[in-house]
Amino acid sequence: MDGSPRTFSLAVEDGVRIEVVFGEQLSTQVVAPDPEIVTLAGEAVIDSSIFAALDEAGIPARFSVDLAQMLGGTVDFRREMAGGETLRLLWREARVGEDRIGQPELAFAALEIGGSLYEIVWPDDGSGKATIYVDGEVLRVFAQPVEGARLSSVFGRRTHPVFGNVRMHTGVDFAAARGTPVQATAPGRVNFIGWRGGYGRVVEILHGSDTMTRYAHLSAVPEDLAQGQRVAAGDVIGRVGATGTATGPNLHYEVLVDGRPTDPLSDDRLAEAAESDADDTAALSRLAEARALLNENLGSEIAKTTTERL
Repeated sequence: MDGSPRTFSLAVEDGVRIEVVFGEQLSTQVVAPDPEIVTLAGEAVIDSSIFAALDEAGIPARFSVDLAQMLGGTVDFRREMAGGETLRLLWREARVGEDRIGQPELAFAALEIGGSLYEIVWPDDGSGKATIYVDGEVLRVFAQPVEGARLSSVFGRRTHPVFGNVRMHTGVDFAAARGTPVQATAPGRVNFIGWRGGYGRVVEILHGSDTMTRYAHLSAVPEDLAQGQRVAAGDVIGRVGATGTATGPNLHYEVLVDGRPTDPLSDDRLAEAAESDADDTAALSRLAEARALLNENLGSEIAKTTTERL
């Protein structure tokens, strides 16, 4: 009645609110939502590109980055895709009411190319450690260095974003928010932790005798990570940053074979390093469960769409 505020609520992001109550004493609390995890499925027909197909089908187009990371070393999309291929996806979203919280996460993907069926199963533990299958058999286990990040620069010659001249880009860059977890892409042993000029803060991991992965521009490294320590695919070995020569927060990821840089999206040596970690029996069981869940959710989505049209 006297025009003084009694309560104040500020929506921040992802459903989080800051609530203030004015009285004899000022009280403030941060209210975090308890999201519901929903599972969704969809199909997209690929004519020009995976990104365009997903966007047209109303499926998060950012999934095209995950698929490029997973299959880039196995499938030559430009040469092997004739057009008209069907991509089937299953993903998870966190929701509060009708609002989506955070980014969606892929759970399963199936794509038939050139007579072969490629399938990928992602775990629900947030590790990003995925299993790739070809025609129902385990091909490889792969962990993305930064889950769901945008592939901002590929391997090869390019105009340097800082110096402006054309030079060889010896890895791939993933643009992501500062502090995003960076994960080892295959099992190995930590060979180096420290600073390397334009790379900034770096972690390097040896995989066997001839292959090494390098993770650069890191903002931080876990305190308990030490040189000589063994890590598994999917283990967090740092956080995205902009140290060294970088225009913004990103991970520069390299694969070196016998000391020479090679395209991280087309080299099979890391897959060989991860094969020993794969339990084929459990992996095939996960594939069967993912297929069943995809078919179940696709059926419900088709029924829902038909009802809405009627």
